[in-house]
Amino acid sequence: MDWGKVVYVFFTLMSLTSVAGFLYDHTSIMLFIAASLNLISTILKLGVRNLLAAELLAASLVADLHLIPAFIYMEVVGNQTWAISLAIGALIANLFSIFMVFIESAKAKENYE
Repeated sequence: MDWGKVVYVFFTLMSLTSVAGFLYDHTSIMLFIAASLNLISTILKLGVRNLLAAELLAASLVADLHLIPAFIYMEVVGNQTWAISLAIGALIANLFSIFMVFIESAKAKENYE
């Protein structure tokens, strides 16, 4: 088992589920947790050298560039509607990232067999 991939996929899934958690409970703390986990996930993706590394990093950066402004809109501007809209964009980017992880795993399994 590749523990580096386990940690990498763990933080990707935690990022996805924490964004979903924010969409359920619209609190600044949940949004901060989601943005923090997504930043960790992005940092972990910087060292990945695989088939879809560029796509995974791009999706993670898109999610970062949605969650950070969402937190600013929530805390500084006070506009919860914009924060939720940006978080939905981050959720879509994270879903795309998970989809890419599944494709990569299927390709790796094909090459392994």
